[in-house]
Amino acid sequence: MTDQKSPPKIGMVSLGCPKALVDSERILTRLRAEGYAFSTDYDGADAVVVNTCGFLDSAKAESLDAIGEALRENGKVIVTGCLGAEAETITAVHPSVVAITGPQQYEQVMDAVHSVSPPRPDPFTDLLPAPRDGVRLTPRHYAYLKISEGCNHSCRFCIIPDMRGKLVSRPVHAVLREAERLVESGVKELLVISQDTSAYGVDLRGDARIGKPWRGESYDPTMLDLCRGLGELGVWVRLHYVYPYPSVDKVIPLMAEGKILPYLDIPFQHASPKVLKAMRRPADHEKVLDRIKAWREICPDLTIRSTFIVGFPGETEEDFQFLLDWLSEARLNRVGCFKYENVAGAAANDLPDHVPEDVKQDRWERFMAHMQVISAQLLAEKVGRRMTVIVDQIDDDGAECRSAADAPEIDGNVFIDEGFEDLAVGDFVEVEIDEANDYDLWAHRVR
Repeated sequence: MTDQKSPPKIGMVSLGCPKALVDSERILTRLRAEGYAFSTDYDGADAVVVNTCGFLDSAKAESLDAIGEALRENGKVIVTGCLGAEAETITAVHPSVVAITGPQQYEQVMDAVHSVSPPRPDPFTDLLPAPRDGVRLTPRHYAYLKISEGCNHSCRFCIIPDMRGKLVSRPVHAVLREAERLVESGVKELLVISQDTSAYGVDLRGDARIGKPWRGESYDPTMLDLCRGLGELGVWVRLHYVYPYPSVDKVIPLMAEGKILPYLDIPFQHASPKVLKAMRRPADHEKVLDRIKAWREICPDLTIRSTFIVGFPGETEEDFQFLLDWLSEARLNRVGCFKYENVAGAAANDLPDHVPEDVKQDRWERFMAHMQVISAQLLAEKVGRRMTVIVDQIDDDGAECRSAADAPEIDGNVFIDEGFEDLAVGDFVEVEIDEANDYDLWAHRVR
């Protein structure tokens, strides 16, 4: 533990999605502004903050395990995040935690930290301003840019609106100024995140914050204007968690012009109209296919990634086969799949005809095999093409990079195994693709 002459140290365990990661960064930024230091191990910390995930029961179990480990190794644990909205779930297993707060409750987290280990003012360090971009938990060359909180949808399998509330968009000028500061600090890729990026700004219509200037120009709080502003920063801008609504149509030309990356992360979840209706999701699969076709006509290099759920209550073999056939037609570039599981408090729990676990597993395996073939075909088409990639890691064997079609940690990679010695993490490099497998590419540099 620290002595009274050194600043108190706080440990952080951050679980869950990138949106939770941004919450962790904001907590750490506030702590550093008050003179706290950070510990990378339990022994050196005066307290540990565990930012939890509560989206699925499996995620809740992981969060409870992380809390238990922090209690065993340190003893002073402050819990925040999505699972914090279910305080009784936590105290039933870990009654000795110091405090429990829900997501985005930064002030309550700070109060809890103060109660365990008050800040010790330093007349010298307290005069130094914190760096403009705050504490980040991502590599220096990319950062997540959260544009809103909450969600207005009522999907039966999801409890996010219960935990994080309805949609609350950030003012457009505030988002653009944060993005500008991040770029000034060295960020070369901005990953735009929210619960529903295509709904950005719908809650701000008529608000006095509309049209505030940035760089001498007014921007409205719409997805289009936000992307238009971000496209002026000269870095990669990648859109995540987008619903296939008409508002997206207006953004595709910006991708074709190279203003933002030709990449959309769209959580389709399923294709069968019956299952989508049971999920309370948009259910017009033909309109979605038409929209995807129209997007690709405008921007042929468009990459679409998505996630799907198999084994949702009531899903039949016919529904599942419909999904596979739809995927064959849609030919999405990057796809993930989850087996349905109940979430405490979700409306889907009470639906009839739950699918047996062995059937879920079988469908998941068939889904992944089906998409593996499609992925391999699409990547094989890139052999011989030239593209720009960004360097993520370098070791003795080569450089691990990503193309515009690849988001960090969830998509594939482009590997360079010769002529990489003068590269640095964050560099943009021109390459030609030599080889492809099911998910990754190999390339050589074009000098």
